[in-house]
This record gives sequence, structure tokens and C-alpha cells, in this order.
Amino acid sequence: MLVAYLTGLMLSLSLIFAIGSQNAFVLRQAILRQHIRAVILFCAISDGLLIMAGVFGVSFFIKSFVNQFTPWLFGGAAIWLIGYGLIRAHDAFGNELLMPDDRTVGSLSTTLLALAILTFGNPHVYLDTVVLIGTISLQFNGFAKLAFAFGAITASSVFFVGIGYSGYLLSRVMRRPRAWRALNAGTALIMFGLAAAMLRAGGWF
Repeated sequence: MLVAYLTGLMLSLSLIFAIGSQNAFVLRQAILRQHIRAVILFCAISDGLLIMAGVFGVSFFIKSFVNQFTPWLFGGAAIWLIGYGLIRAHDAFGNELLMPDDRTVGSLSTTLLALAILTFGNPHVYLDTVVLIGTISLQFNGFAKLAFAFGAITASSVFFVGIGYSGYLLSRVMRRPRAWRALNAGTALIMFGLAAAMLRAGGWF
């Protein structure tokens, strides 16, 4: 079960470290010190529900289909991970920096509404949590599957708490090109390693 837990943990960290609109919004709120506890809780619960839906919902309904097309599904997951890894590797050699928006925000309800749109209105959220994590969870059964899901949820929760309560320090560090490149390079390596594991699970080598 430890392997399953660590697989879920590393996969979720790899996906969530790809800074996008949701994470940039959380970081911005942390820097502004506005509604950060509510924002962290909303993101952690949302990710947890989506991950559970992927691991115990989608994967359950497509299990019979997977038994017939296991090599292709795991091969597809590997290609997906390689694609993410290549994007992060490209960014590691680029000059992109995280530039939080310094504008103020409104009430708690306005903030959560904006966050809900960024979270559930982004198709990549479903592709990452429900489809990709759900598909990769198919290699595990029983308590191992639960450990995989718990690992993925742990990574998501820890990340949001970390970025929320370390926002100011993180923003200063991530303005440094060297630190930003190191983060992207590390994420790329993790994704390539997971892709290799998917290819092995699918019997490609």
C-alpha cells in the first residue's frame, strides 16, 4: 500500500505544481491575506471530491472496458504524462515567472464564486483529477486503491495549505528565474518517471 500511496502522492504533486489559474489565484489571496483559510478549504475539498470521483466513480464504471484495453489505456496515460512533462521541461528553459496580481478583491462570497469558476469551469481540472488520476488508479485494488486516493488527496491538501500560508515567501522565491526553472525541471522528471511506470503497467516493456 505504501507504493500506491506514494504513487498517488507524487502524481498529484506533479499535476498541481503546474501553476495554473487556480493556484495563481490562491497565491494572490495569500499575498493579499484575504479570505485565505476559506480559499484553502474550498480548494482542498474540491480536489478531494474530484479525486474520489475519479478513483472510485469513473474507474469503477469503466473497469470491464479497461480489462480489454489495458495496454492502450495505460499507454495513453503515459503519453499524457509525457506531454505534461515536456511542457514543464520547456518552461524550465524559458523565462516565465509567476507574477501575482496585486489588485484587491471583494467579499468572501465574491472570492469563492471566482474561485469556483476557476476550479470547475476549467476542463483540465476534470482531465487531471477525474480522468488521469482515475485511470492510473486502475492498477490498484482494495486498500491499495484507497491508499492511492489518500496519497493524491494528501498532496493536494498539503500543497494548498503550503501555498496559502507561505504565499509571500513563495512569491518572492518564484520571482527568481533559477527557482522557477528548478521547480519545472523537477516536475518534468517526476512526470517522466510516472510515464515509465504506466508503460510498464500496460506491458509495453
